[in-house]
Formats: sequence, structure tokens, C-alpha cells
Amino acid sequence: MAENTVPTMTELLGADAPTNWGKWGPDDELGCLNYLDAGEVLRGVQHVRSGQVFTLQIHMGRTESPGDPIWPGRKGMSRKNELDESTWDGENAPAFPGGLHYADDTAHIFLQGSTQYDALGHVWYDGKLWNGYDARTTIDAMDKASVLPIAEKGVVGRGVLIDMARHRGKQWLDKGETFDHTDLEAAAKNQGVEIEPHDILVIRTGWMKYWYELDDPETFYDGFVEPGLTYSRELVEWFQQREIPNLVTDTIANEVTADPNSGVALPLHCALMRNLGVTLTEIAWLDDLADACAADNRWSFLYAAAPLKVVHGTGAPVNPIAIR
Repeated sequence: MAENTVPTMTELLGADAPTNWGKWGPDDELGCLNYLDAGEVLRGVQHVRSGQVFTLQIHMGRTESPGDPIWPGRKGMSRKNELDESTWDGENAPAFPGGLHYADDTAHIFLQGSTQYDALGHVWYDGKLWNGYDARTTIDAMDKASVLPIAEKGVVGRGVLIDMARHRGKQWLDKGETFDHTDLEAAAKNQGVEIEPHDILVIRTGWMKYWYELDDPETFYDGFVEPGLTYSRELVEWFQQREIPNLVTDTIANEVTADPNSGVALPLHCALMRNLGVTLTEIAWLDDLADACAADNRWSFLYAAAPLKVVHGTGAPVNPIAIR
């Protein structure tokens, strides 16, 4: 699609796009996470049956191929030893009473270069962030709608896994393969689970499994278009009506990279996060959890996550936990 034929975000979503701005007051920086009150935490606890624990973060700083899956233009984490046993080889080695030696290291990371939470202010259009904050509040540091309020609250509630890859009889979805809310409902029905109001919606495409089975990461990035949800007004209204607080997927961007109908890049980041205040969690490892859910046909669980408390951060790494 020619670039000059691609509509603006406002043209695609509409000037009357569904919004939750102001719903929780003019100073809100949590959006739909406000739905996750103490009652929702207790509802999530009721779905713990076996005590199985699954951690959903991918590995950070892999040195073997294919490395860390990241958005094009970012780099995977680089880690460096600052102190190790060789530090004590020289004449000027540090000395501690009793002869203690220790290791220390540093890391350089993109805050969204691993499994991570987006801040609600991470993406915007027309000069406005979530809740109407001025986009110029992002200059030099994210003063409004950063990841910090999310990190301080924590995200705990009933999680429900929808396995789109398994539903379609695949190890992983194809590049650019799309699905929508009706597909989610169909997959949920097939799994025998219901997507309920205030559920933390976890969607598996198999895309991380695909990544780790690659020999050459260029295969992944060639014609980079991830599978995922695709925009429609009806899908946005579905999220709003069900009051979904958090969308978690095993892709880098939670949605098909470019909308196949309009050519617009990542419209759901704007429609769901910027307009509705739905928190997005990306690059989750869901295969082990999915296998356990399929084995005993239990697709709901207690979901708990808290990204790092990065002041002014546009996002932060996280290791979510699912307890069944």
C-alpha cells in the first residue's frame, strides 16, 4: 500500500473513537488497571487448584543464536562482568576482612527489550497521551503515564489463556496471520472457558517458540510482520465493554504489525492503550503454561506481575507469574 494512501490514526479510529479518558479522574495514570481491585485479586485466587507456578519472562541476554527477540532497531541486553575472581589476581586487588571475594556485573538494556509492560504513555497520536496528557510531557522523561504507577500498583487478577495457535492446529501462527474478538470467543468456547469482565487476557500465538527454533534470526525479521489481533471498531468496543485491564501476548507488539486493510502501523496500541487505558504486556513465554492448561483443560489461573519501578520509564522488564 502506497504511503500516501495510508490514513492518519484519527481517520482510521475516528474522531469519536471509544475512550475512557476521565473515567478515573483527570490525574489517572493506571487506566483499566483500576478494575483490578481487592475483589478481583480474590477472584483470581479462586482459580488456583494445583499450586503449579509458571514464570512467563523470556531469558535476557542470550549469547547463543538467535539471541533475544526484540523490536527492529532495538538491541538485546548486553551484560558485562565488573568484578569476578580475576579481579583478585593483581597486586591492587580489593581486600575485605576474612578474605571475601565476589562477582558483580552491569547491563545495558532497552527497557522494552525483554518481556515487559508498556507505560500507558508509551504510544500516542495527535499530541495527546492516555487521559489527554500533553505529548510534550514525554520530552527528556515521561512525566505522565509512565510505567512507575503500574509498577507501584502491581497487576493481580484472574488470567485466562486463549491459545490461538492450538485452536488453529498450528505450532505457531504465520507471519501476518490475524484474528479478532470473534476468533477469541470461538477459541474460548472450544477450550471450554469464558472470557469474563476484568480478566487479564493472555493470548498465545506460538511466536516465541518459533523464534527460539530459528537458526538464523534474519528469517524472523525478513518482511517483519507479526501475527496478532487486527483493528476494528467492534474489537475496540469489545475490549471496552468487557473492561479488559491487561492484554498479554507472546509477540513483540501485541498486534499484527501493520493493519492489513489500512496499512496503519500498530493501531491497537492507540485504540486500546492510548484511548481505553488497556495495559499491554509483550514478549511473554506462554508455551509451558499452555501445555499445562491443555493437559487438564483448565485455562484460567491467578496472574501476578509487577514491572520494575523505573522512574519516568516508557516501559520496564517483568517476570509475570501464573499460578494454577
